[in-house]
Amino acid sequence: MEKNHTSITEISLLGFQNLHNFKIPLFTLFLLMYILTICENVLIIALVSTSRNLQTPMYFFLQNLSISDLLVTANIVPIMLQTIINKEVTLSLVGCITQLYLFAIFETFQCLLLTVMSYDRYLAIGNPLRYSSIMNHRVCVKFIFMAWTIGCSIMLIPLISLAMLQFCKPNPIDHFFCDLAPLLEISCSDTSFVKIQVISEVIFLTFFPLMLIIVSYVYIVNIILKIGSSSERQKVFSTCSSHLAVVSIFYGTLISIYVIGPGNKLVPKVPSLLNTFMVPFFNPVIYSLRNKDIKEAFKKLLCSVPLCNSV
Repeated sequence: MEKNHTSITEISLLGFQNLHNFKIPLFTLFLLMYILTICENVLIIALVSTSRNLQTPMYFFLQNLSISDLLVTANIVPIMLQTIINKEVTLSLVGCITQLYLFAIFETFQCLLLTVMSYDRYLAIGNPLRYSSIMNHRVCVKFIFMAWTIGCSIMLIPLISLAMLQFCKPNPIDHFFCDLAPLLEISCSDTSFVKIQVISEVIFLTFFPLMLIIVSYVYIVNIILKIGSSSERQKVFSTCSSHLAVVSIFYGTLISIYVIGPGNKLVPKVPSLLNTFMVPFFNPVIYSLRNKDIKEAFKKLLCSVPLCNSV
């Protein structure tokens, strides 16, 4: 005999529990980092838009990475900050699923963008004579358009399946945003079909792009090793090191959440925090610290301000 269930229409996010005296310091720290994240990524976007030296495919893709980082933090962090102050935040079920959908789009876009960036580095190093003709601005725009289109369309499939589920268990979820696994836990419907869809898409959108990145860098390393001068080798590899660092952090957190995490109930919050908050914070830093072009563009931007000229 089938049980009668009362469907819930609201979801409570518990965020970080038992903070006690650390609530205000943690809120202040995260708010400061959120403001810095916005400033860093807006600065990257502005520098690439205004500097002639940064009008190359590599910086065009970096600019789009900053745009997606801004969107990720805007989608996740404000609600996360509310969970710290208020202990829990209540969202409508529709709002919760919408947040998950936007998060999935941005993560998919970044997976595809990082793959395109690795291909861009392979062309720049492996085929420098034809690089500008192959990776022209029109091709770059097409890559970005395709990445957004794939992200928006392919994520609709599990979203529709998720929206059709019935949610009737106690509605608090022990997370700081509406992630998939906590949502499935409070469903009283059969979630096996949604899980199969998600696993299929994770393989297609995470492991396949990661394999392409690895293959690209195998070829890049092989090309670098053939360069006779050690200083030239170091110079060429330095153009890839920032991208490698970002790829390692991004995919490391994704794998720990969606591959290792589901089998370990203690895991998801820390890698999710790294993925949704720390990665967007550190990406501009990683790309800027050793990048002479960005440093020069930043100096020129500063010196275009009247205060700089008067000093």
